Amino acid sequence: MIPFPHIDPVAFKVGPVAVHWYGLSYIVGIALGWGLLHDRAARSDGRWTSEQVADLVFYAALGGVLGGRLGYILFYNFETYLANPLGIFKVWQGGMSFHGGALGMSLALAWYARAGKRPFLELADFLVPVIPIGLGLGRLANFVNQELWGAPTTLPWGVVFTNPAAGGVARHPSQIYEALLEGLLLFVILNLVARRPRPTGMLLGLFLMFYGLFRFAVEFVREPDAHIGYLAFDWFTMGQLLSLPMVIIGLVLVIAAGRR
Repeated sequence: MIPFPHIDPVAFKVGPVAVHWYGLSYIVGIALGWGLLHDRAARSDGRWTSEQVADLVFYAALGGVLGGRLGYILFYNFETYLANPLGIFKVWQGGMSFHGGALGMSLALAWYARAGKRPFLELADFLVPVIPIGLGLGRLANFVNQELWGAPTTLPWGVVFTNPAAGGVARHPSQIYEALLEGLLLFVILNLVARRPRPTGMLLGLFLMFYGLFRFAVEFVREPDAHIGYLAFDWFTMGQLLSLPMVIIGLVLVIAAGRR
């Protein structure tokens, strides 16, 4: 077992304002993604301008953050927020859902596609190769915050979190598993495919399919939310239920793109 390294969730303070690693993960993820998209736009032979990239990143980030918050409320903790609606605005207490963020981002892209008269799949294919950057950094921030840990394990890399709620036992560092799969590996897959000629919609399909598969797999060793538990079979979780449609939609997009 590995003792949890002492990492302060607060990165630094500016007067009375505490800046957390979790918040920085969002900022750095957006900034790095923006930089990579800007570089790709410069090599797009005029198909993308810097202003269009800035608008795309703004709307995608806004849709992702709002959708992530609303998704967490609806999918994971609706009764709590129904009883205390003001808690919705207490974002410093955490509570984000990737699946909700994906829906919010999709709606924002659909609106931007209609306003800019560009195909939705073209926009999505341009954007999704950089999304794993934010996913990976966010999972590392989850580890620093000692949240979303895994189930108890006897494996030698099990981590003993100091958070009393973790029970003082070695647990799967599921946040690190997800950072490696949903962040690093997914980034490599998408960007290798992005370098080659491909039909429109292929990158979006691969993103949805592989994210859903990776998340579904990690959920087997990730501790479910205590107030939800397992939905069925003593192993099927809310995360797996929400990931299944992503796998199916992604597979349909890949097959359709391959036929084109």
